[in-house]
Amino acid sequence: MHHHFCILRLRYILAVLSGWMLVVPAMSQEQRPWEEWFAELSTADDMEREDWEATYEMLCEMEQTPIDLNSATREELSRLPFLSERQVEDIQAYVYSYGGMKTLGELAMIPSIDYSTRQLLNYFVCCREQPVATVPRMDNILKYGRHEVMATARVPFYERRGDKEGYLGYPYRHSLRYQFRYGSRLKVGVTGSQDAGEPFFGSHNKMGYDDYSLYAEAHGLGRLTSLVVGRYRASFGMGLVMSNSFSMGKLASLSSLGKRSQGLQAHVSRQTADYLQGAAATVQVAKGLDMSVFVSYRMADATLGHGDSTITTIVTTGYHRTETEMAKKNNFSETTAGTNLRFFSRGFHVGATGVYTAYDKDLAPDITKRYRMYDPTGRRFWNASIDYGYTGHRIAFRGEAATGDCQALATINTMSYAPCPTLSLMAIHRFYGKRYHAVRANSLSEGGDVRNENGVYAGVRWQATPYLRLSAYTDYAYFAAARYQAQVSSDAWDHLVQAQYDNKLLSLTARYRLKRRGYDNTEKTALITKTSHQARLGVGAVMGKWRFSSVADMTSVDFEGKHQGWMLSQNVAYTCRRLRVNACVGYFHTDDYESRLYGYEQGVLYAYSYHAFSGEGCRWALMARADIDSHLMLIAHLSTTNYFDRSSISSGLQQIDRSSQTDLEVQLRWRF
Repeated sequence: MHHHFCILRLRYILAVLSGWMLVVPAMSQEQRPWEEWFAELSTADDMEREDWEATYEMLCEMEQTPIDLNSATREELSRLPFLSERQVEDIQAYVYSYGGMKTLGELAMIPSIDYSTRQLLNYFVCCREQPVATVPRMDNILKYGRHEVMATARVPFYERRGDKEGYLGYPYRHSLRYQFRYGSRLKVGVTGSQDAGEPFFGSHNKMGYDDYSLYAEAHGLGRLTSLVVGRYRASFGMGLVMSNSFSMGKLASLSSLGKRSQGLQAHVSRQTADYLQGAAATVQVAKGLDMSVFVSYRMADATLGHGDSTITTIVTTGYHRTETEMAKKNNFSETTAGTNLRFFSRGFHVGATGVYTAYDKDLAPDITKRYRMYDPTGRRFWNASIDYGYTGHRIAFRGEAATGDCQALATINTMSYAPCPTLSLMAIHRFYGKRYHAVRANSLSEGGDVRNENGVYAGVRWQATPYLRLSAYTDYAYFAAARYQAQVSSDAWDHLVQAQYDNKLLSLTARYRLKRRGYDNTEKTALITKTSHQARLGVGAVMGKWRFSSVADMTSVDFEGKHQGWMLSQNVAYTCRRLRVNACVGYFHTDDYESRLYGYEQGVLYAYSYHAFSGEGCRWALMARADIDSHLMLIAHLSTTNYFDRSSISSGLQQIDRSSQTDLEVQLRWRF
């Protein structure tokens, strides 16, 4: 048996290495998928964040409704998370000066937009010659609008322990989505979804799916610049008071130069946490002055205490697979109301945000634990902030200062300087008081919360040649009070350097990251430093209808012993008219979960395609997409993770009593 496993491992390693040898001589004009560009802006910390899947799904939605550069407002362009304020201003200035763009190739005439950014923009923007009416007519909406129905299902070829005893439903995960869209101006839709193990049309879910999301979103209706009804997300300022929209990490912040504020957007994701539900609108009160108002009422999951009269923990997983999980469903109501005023003139902007949140039960966490000592308590909360900024030719700054009923302060300030179009320098300082809290705060942080952190970030981005970009940052954070896994004051230091070479023939990526952070020792008597080294080398190219990409990942962690790991992965794609096939294979070998690695693979639309790997094993996946005609699309994605170092996978009700895990995802989309 051991001899058989050795041969199997050797085959996978040779398969990956052979793919590497094919990459270098391959050449073509074909573009890379935007997901690969997005993956290069992501780190392991980003992929572990709860809102990262929502970020990915939001970009998938934006790809379906490209923004017309010739009629786009500053607000619409600012929704693209990888564009900086300077780039937004330069695009609008170019359109104004030259009477619009005829092709996206004209983006090369804007010095602040480098090659990689132009490639990303190709997926999210377009150039239309005919101007769009200020307020679309109803007959045009009905005539030119498009309907879309999408069904997605995941079928497991294994059995979890909970499937035999514990889970209330069957092991299949599936969703159904309908959307009506009129360009980027209007969309209306509903999404029904449920996870594996949740009941469907059972005693607990008599309406079918475990969760339904209804939404309607409109833009550009005269002075009514945005209107959202149903489920939605909102983000203002730098995110210290209101930001449940998507966000980018430290590396991606160099691309956008710390930009935030994305306004109002419909919640089209199948994510069941952290959305608002009600109505919101943005109105242009006067030239340069916008006012947003939003109100929300929703039920949310929680663990209750004291005879079900208090909330001990707010649950955000969205799982309702067992009687215990189902008992936490919709245990409390949340009412939210707020407003934002924003004035913009000649590069300057200033804004104010106020948010009020009320629960129908008292929030009463276990504050006897040191790391929860300053958790918010009570039933009603409010926060207010002022944000400000200036975008000039070479220099730009943004900031926000916030407080609330917590009687504590949070502030973040960014400064960027571009001595020339190819070089950008950025610095960020943030101070989040240990007592500060805001229900929907989401901003740049090392600890994951906008609380108990004082940090300084410095980064540089240099477009050395039209195709070579160098990026680097260093970030230091100090935590004055106890945190989870750190009972006393602690700190963290994070460094990263990355080089990317992209042209029409070849792409190369090299990345190294060093991170140090203090954690409790086993006895919780003192802090010890956890030192992590992460490295990545990637190469990609295409040859005719074939596209190849290879990635080598390595990690070394020093934390109560040495933990090391490495992974080789190879991706091959073939495109021919209406058929697209993508195959990937990878071999990973890590000492334990501490030295885990992450890999990206292309899958069905709107699906989170990043996976964590630990131990020893291999991963392979095959994806085929057939655009049967202009109306019908079918995708099938078959994947297997095979472990060489264990006889079972996971634990508890999720345990699989075998060494391999195979899933089939099928997606059908009909447009009419």
